[in-house]
Amino acid sequence: MGQQRIMRIGIVYGGKSGEHEVSLSTAFAVMNAFDYDKYELVPFFITRSGEWRVGEPLHAPFQDIAELTLLSSSGGTVRAMELLFAGLDSSREAVPNKTLDVIFPLLHGTNGEDGTIQGLFEMANLPYVGAGVLASSVGMDKAFMKQAFAHADIPQCKYVHFIVSEWKREREQVLLHTEAELGYPCFVKPANLGSSVGISKARNRAELIASIELALQYDRKVIVEEFVDAREIEVSVLGNDDPKPSVPGEIISAHEFYDYKAKYTDGKSSMAIPAPIDSELTERIRELAVKAYRAIDGSGLARIDFFVRRSDMEVFINEVNTLPGFTPYSMYPLMWKETGLPYQDLLDQLIQLALDRFEAKQQLHYESV
Repeated sequence: MGQQRIMRIGIVYGGKSGEHEVSLSTAFAVMNAFDYDKYELVPFFITRSGEWRVGEPLHAPFQDIAELTLLSSSGGTVRAMELLFAGLDSSREAVPNKTLDVIFPLLHGTNGEDGTIQGLFEMANLPYVGAGVLASSVGMDKAFMKQAFAHADIPQCKYVHFIVSEWKREREQVLLHTEAELGYPCFVKPANLGSSVGISKARNRAELIASIELALQYDRKVIVEEFVDAREIEVSVLGNDDPKPSVPGEIISAHEFYDYKAKYTDGKSSMAIPAPIDSELTERIRELAVKAYRAIDGSGLARIDFFVRRSDMEVFINEVNTLPGFTPYSMYPLMWKETGLPYQDLLDQLIQLALDRFEAKQQLHYESV
């Protein structure tokens, strides 16, 4: 029996995003979890200024997270793009050292999970892990995401949204409309950002104005949501056309809400996996998770977040995260581990799902027949 061919996986991380550091942590964890008897990893680091750097193929993981940013290449961005666009070239067998089997993007936030880099991979004709261009874009833009949920008849909290020009031109009308629709307190968020960056709780008009001004530092579009006294329940979803949900988990935040500090810096928030909820509620949330995944045309993976109102246990969808945190201590892999799928096996499945989706797309006709 011949030796199994080692697959070459391009790992893309860093990026021009407020979540640059989160991406480094995710990449370090993933690189250390891969089975190097089956895979060879090629690291692609994108600096905060947008420069691409490519390293030599890895046959063992980095020993220190600082090594992730020390990559160098003779041609910088040009060299990285040359290797990336070699893709699945017809000369693949002749130049095996310049080809990639699958790209694994580990870029959180802007330019990483909003469909931007997914479009680059599509143009390069490369299989890649995770959601496609449309699902990534909808999953990043909270306003369009909520419209997709509404179309799929998935219950959600009341909300309003507006763009910066409306705020500058019609500030008083925006404030009056928000107060009439939602009241206080309410939550103000940049529409296109992840990891709870730029999110504030407003208890009065002065705080609402300050929160909107803060959110507009991160995006031109703002979304404001009603406050619901609720538990935060999450579900991991895995798959392409036949997605499967994990057991739910619960976030127990040490803060008033699960903000960036609670997620990444103070270490005081905790998780309960599986979530301590009854079987009927568990199944309802898992069913809604798959429904939401399909509503945005998800593929590969996503984490679906819900609110469960304390007063009556009513379920509301919060959001879909098409590239959730992926360290061994993140909710997404931990919920799969509890469901019976260990971290390394999860990585194997994600690679296979990327290949399956790519092969299916190759069967499509792009010209009249």
